[in-house]
Amino acid sequence: MRRSGRILLLLLTVLVTARAAERAVRESYNAPGIGQHSQDFFVQAGPSRDVAEALAKAGIIKYKLVFRAATFFTRNEGPLRTGEYLVPAHASVAEILRLLRHGPQVEHQLTIPEGLTSRQIAALINAAPLAKGKVAPPPEGSVLPQTYNYLWNTPRPALLHRAQAAMQTALNTAWAGRADNLPLHSKAEAVNLASIVQAEAKITAEMPRIASVYENRLNQGMKLQADPTVIYAITNGAKVGGVDLHPADLSNPSPYNTYMYGGLPPGPICTPGLAALNAVLHPANTDDFYFVANGTGGHTFSRSFQGQLKAIKKYLDTR
Repeated sequence: MRRSGRILLLLLTVLVTARAAERAVRESYNAPGIGQHSQDFFVQAGPSRDVAEALAKAGIIKYKLVFRAATFFTRNEGPLRTGEYLVPAHASVAEILRLLRHGPQVEHQLTIPEGLTSRQIAALINAAPLAKGKVAPPPEGSVLPQTYNYLWNTPRPALLHRAQAAMQTALNTAWAGRADNLPLHSKAEAVNLASIVQAEAKITAEMPRIASVYENRLNQGMKLQADPTVIYAITNGAKVGGVDLHPADLSNPSPYNTYMYGGLPPGPICTPGLAALNAVLHPANTDDFYFVANGTGGHTFSRSFQGQLKAIKKYLDTR
């Protein structure tokens, strides 16, 4: 056979092989994948071969070379993005590439409950799974309690910043719509008192009435005498509840002890939610100056000290 014939045969063989390979890639591209169940998949920064390796190791694809070839031939559709993705069961290579290029990432949730101290909030954020970095306890009362969505590898300081920005927005709106003639002269004072109401109230519906008691006391120059402020003082800011108080605790010299000092404490004692903020900015219209637990999660309110003594006796008789 002439040399030119051998070259032609070789070229034909290469062409046939290339077309067969292209057909195989195309068929594998749209064929159902081998993944038996939906699973989270993390795309790290790196070349497509690393992604293919990880997909194969996770049991999502069978042929790494097919994935790499498909990634190359469809490169005009965009780069593979780093992130966390939920890959459906039996996803084809085509579906996986669309997901990694244009699909939604898995969202995680961080819920910050009302009434936590800043130290508790920092611990909660630092325990948020799949986020990165660390935060120090923020200023007390600077975070809005709610649920925040976040993606894999989100910096924890960014989460904290979002929660603080949300609080500022909510506080500005609430303060702008406040009632007239409140004994509160700034947004900081509103957060301060709302933190006490938050710590006292177990029933949200009672918050405006609890707020009215404290604001009535502020108007009359009476001490607030709020137990949660004493708990905050004796635990060095770790807690605002769940601690039994003793008579000696009421003499604690901390400026947060509202049995010892008049007016509001130096700052908030926990993180109030929107309900507590709105309660202090729209308190109930009452003549109440006292309240005591009634044993069922709520409180008995009184206008006079004599009424308070009767309520205390009734509560003790039921224990």
